[in-house]
Amino acid sequence: MGFDLREAATGGADPATVGGYGAHPERVGFFTDTSVCIGCKACEVACKEWNTIPEDGLNFTGMSYDNSVGLGADTWRHVAFVEQPRQLGRQETYLAPTEVPGELKRAAAGRTPVSLGLPASVPPDGAVGSVAEMDFRWLMSSDVCKHCTHAACLDVCPTGSLFRTEFGTVVVQEDICNGCGYCVPACPYGVIDKRPTDGRVAKCTMCYDRLSVGQEPACAKSCPTDSIQFGELDELRERAAARLRALHAEGVDSARLYGADPDDGVGGAGAFFLLLDEPEVYGLPPDPVVTTRDLPAMWRRVGLAAAGLLVGLVAVTLSGANTPTGARR
Repeated sequence: MGFDLREAATGGADPATVGGYGAHPERVGFFTDTSVCIGCKACEVACKEWNTIPEDGLNFTGMSYDNSVGLGADTWRHVAFVEQPRQLGRQETYLAPTEVPGELKRAAAGRTPVSLGLPASVPPDGAVGSVAEMDFRWLMSSDVCKHCTHAACLDVCPTGSLFRTEFGTVVVQEDICNGCGYCVPACPYGVIDKRPTDGRVAKCTMCYDRLSVGQEPACAKSCPTDSIQFGELDELRERAAARLRALHAEGVDSARLYGADPDDGVGGAGAFFLLLDEPEVYGLPPDPVVTTRDLPAMWRRVGLAAAGLLVGLVAVTLSGANTPTGARR
């Protein structure tokens, strides 16, 4: 099933169509603009609340403000805090430009500053210096299942627990999962994980129950900066390309799209990102490839080898049967 699915998808067919859906909605997905992520973790909280995901510990990890470490069976959204010893610089100050109305500018220009008696922002001794160690920036990003076009987890699932929805997303039916764990190493992003309590796997469903009634996923609904944007995938790709051009025009040359290319190793992700550094910095593989890509060819070679072995056995059997009885030892 999975191999035919992937081969059909390479012909340009929509994943939901290849999955057997006739009339279906447009494929939907996530576009995460990390340049406006403030690390509030509202998406993590909303995901857990809506999907009733078990609490996975509030531990001090030593990884900045990151207490959830990564995606797992009980963490379907993960906000990364990447600290870099790099000064923000001018190019980073225009990531989300806002226009101040002209009337407000003119009104503010005629005002005289008034002291409110608040504490000053200088040290007690009044000496203000520069500390090189404080020249750093945070790269914040909310990671999630990529809902791949060519999903290896679908290829290897023996029970049908993993299935493609009419929206083009990939969902786990936990009540059908037998805990075999084949999908865990199959995922090129390391998204799927098993719960130690019952051995079954779990991951983001893109709030399939909400999509079915016309609502957006809980994480996108709760994001205060629209860092997580939800919608039709083709429209999101156009929006992401326009955002990338705007950042490059502002001098942010490090900005790049990740997972938006339909010709990449997984056929394009249903959840893609705008990053401000190399994918590895965010813990993402630089060139992900569907892990079951070579399985069809491997099975064909195994079949040919088995057929050759069978032919050899038949030949030996027939030659033994044709040998005269007296010539046998």
